[in-house]
Amino acid sequence: MTVAPTNADLSVDKGPAGAQNKATRKVNFDIRSSGIYIALALLVLGFTVATGGDLLAPQNLSNIIVQYSYILVLAIGMVLIIIAGHIDLSVGSVVAATGAFAAVMMVDWHLAWPLAVVITLIFGAVIGAWQGYWVAYFGIPAFIVTLAGMLLFRAITYMILGNKGIGPFPDEIRTLANGFTPGFLGNIGLGGLGGADLFSIIVGVLVVVAMVFVQWRARAGRVRYHQAVDPMWLFILKVAGPAVLVMFLVVQLARFRNLPWVLVLLAILVVGYTFVTNRAVFGRQIYAVGGNLQAATLSGVKVKSVVFWLFVNMGVLSAVAGIIFAGRLNLAGPTAGNSFELDAIAAAFIGGAAVQGGVGKVVGAITGGLIMGVINNGAGLLGWQTEKVMLAKGIVLLAAVAFDVWSKRRTAGAK
Repeated sequence: MTVAPTNADLSVDKGPAGAQNKATRKVNFDIRSSGIYIALALLVLGFTVATGGDLLAPQNLSNIIVQYSYILVLAIGMVLIIIAGHIDLSVGSVVAATGAFAAVMMVDWHLAWPLAVVITLIFGAVIGAWQGYWVAYFGIPAFIVTLAGMLLFRAITYMILGNKGIGPFPDEIRTLANGFTPGFLGNIGLGGLGGADLFSIIVGVLVVVAMVFVQWRARAGRVRYHQAVDPMWLFILKVAGPAVLVMFLVVQLARFRNLPWVLVLLAILVVGYTFVTNRAVFGRQIYAVGGNLQAATLSGVKVKSVVFWLFVNMGVLSAVAGIIFAGRLNLAGPTAGNSFELDAIAAAFIGGAAVQGGVGKVVGAITGGLIMGVINNGAGLLGWQTEKVMLAKGIVLLAAVAFDVWSKRRTAGAK
């Protein structure tokens, strides 16, 4: 019987000392993982041309981040739920309930805002634990549990608020939702572009340096273990592209009113959850549960515990989104969070999460959320009617899921 060589076999250096074989120089382009970024770039390009460049104006970029930050926070938790093979339809109602609870504590009870925020996060965790118990330990499908939660927590919101809005919020909460980092180092001139905040630009440079370092270290590790890597020119291109985009975004934000605080919060969440999913044992267990439940169980993964804590995490992130949204409006209302669950789910699927579970990335979900945000913002700049915006978002979501199914069939056929 002839055994086909593996990638590891092909990548071993069999030539003269210091030489690399063809497998090591192989150009690796995964359309499934890269297609979402290409789609975002094309979408931005199209709306930029259609709006005469208004889409990429400093103030408008800042508005996109601030206006859709809570959806991006929800997308982080939602993609983990979907990777594990579940769904959460209640996040919009949980956003409303936690925002209302925070408003009562801060406005009516005059509780110090840091303590109120901590209690609100605990309240979100309790909500997540409630739903996680029924899904993980009682065995009710997540679709049913969270559908019930959508109604239950919306009712709790009405009970908390008494069918009225509560506000205003403390200045610190409003600053988190709508504020910007102070200009610690003053402005620098950018020629014809005007001035820009120096501190923001330094932060952007540090982020780019960190991105390049992580990618270079990963590539060096693959070379050290004789695994296939992209040729140097392609590696530089893949690193330079995101670096240029990050610096462009930072410079544009620095030209307006510096970095939004919600962007800082989002960056911390993305880095933290990316580390968990890529490096931590719990992250690998999430993929194992969604990829093959039976195999995960037989290998010793505590499936029920993993699912339970995923819903607890979703409850906490929903509370974060609830505080941000209420702070942005400076009001907690009974209708807050309507359809947020649909946007979060769409962001996860557009970002590459698989319908069957086991596949997905935090960065992909953020990218999917940005696609939804760009569509909404670009459509607003062009004066599209509501039905036209909904049509565009529906087509994008359907296309993303269809592409996922097609790519899986294509991969299976290749095998």
